Amino acid sequence: MKRKTVIIIIFVFLIIISALYFIIPKPANQQGYETEILVQDLNTPWAIDFLPDGKMIFTERDGRVSIFDNGTTKTVGTITVTQIGESGMLGIAVDPEFNTNKFIYLYYTGANGNRISRFTLNGTLKNETVLIDRIPNAQFHNGGRLKFGSDGKLYATTGDATNNQSAQDINSLGGKILRVNKDGTVPSDNPFRNYVYAYGLRDPQGITWDPLTKEMYLSDHGATRNDEINIITKGGNYGWPIYQGNESAQGYIKPLSVYTDFTLAPSGIAYYNGALYVAGLRGSQLRKITLSIEGNSVTGQEALFTSLGRIREVVVHDGYMYIATSNRDGRGVPQSGDDKIIRIKVS
Repeated sequence: MKRKTVIIIIFVFLIIISALYFIIPKPANQQGYETEILVQDLNTPWAIDFLPDGKMIFTERDGRVSIFDNGTTKTVGTITVTQIGESGMLGIAVDPEFNTNKFIYLYYTGANGNRISRFTLNGTLKNETVLIDRIPNAQFHNGGRLKFGSDGKLYATTGDATNNQSAQDINSLGGKILRVNKDGTVPSDNPFRNYVYAYGLRDPQGITWDPLTKEMYLSDHGATRNDEINIITKGGNYGWPIYQGNESAQGYIKPLSVYTDFTLAPSGIAYYNGALYVAGLRGSQLRKITLSIEGNSVTGQEALFTSLGRIREVVVHDGYMYIATSNRDGRGVPQSGDDKIIRIKVS
């Protein structure tokens, strides 16, 4: 075989290998972390939770709710949602007593605004019971995270729905953390005798707790940077729209961490082993925030998984961290296989 022919063959071979590198889905490698792509080709996955048997249940913004089990994904519900911009199907929470009652809770945009509903999961989602309706909604700033606290109450984050004055109105459901009994009633020890637990927020999309101290942490989108990570106190006022970022005044709570030099656009947040892990949308990263022993100050920060594009969700479950990309939400650049849910070994 002539030398020229051999060179051409080698050149073609290298082109094919290079093409396959970009086409074939690859693990999201990060030094020191073992990763695995569990699900791909999703349409903007928004929230992840787990059933008591370890099966993963998750939402997609277009209204789908699915279960991932041992390599297989099954849709268990398609809810009719109003999907405009950032609205649609958002948060999900599994009842702590699921084995007894089979309850699943969803936060989504309906015909009359954002709502929190309870469903029964019996093969598929059935028997919707609306717990809270007419939460302010808009194309932007819908909040949407649902989590159960150790007190057995359901917590929800709501955005100001672009009406920033609503965040300071304790009689409005916009720009708040809401705290709800599982039957939809107001807990008797809520600070304002309504659903509001904390206020003065712009577009909070993540809540988590330190399981030992019960300290509650929240992520909130700022205006023109000024994204915040906050420690939440009952009845606390976090300033929006009067104060944000490093601004402070008596009666307003300053953030634990604020980003003034770049836009993180934080969404889901998880606590693990003395650190917060924050899903960054525009920041295109999973941000690790190492906390002091007391949990009330930051000792270090690090940007992880910066090659995945927009990251919407992060949860920790049974020795693994799960993250969801959000490159198909209209603001990202989809990569091969997007959107994905990726599992990361953490212990």
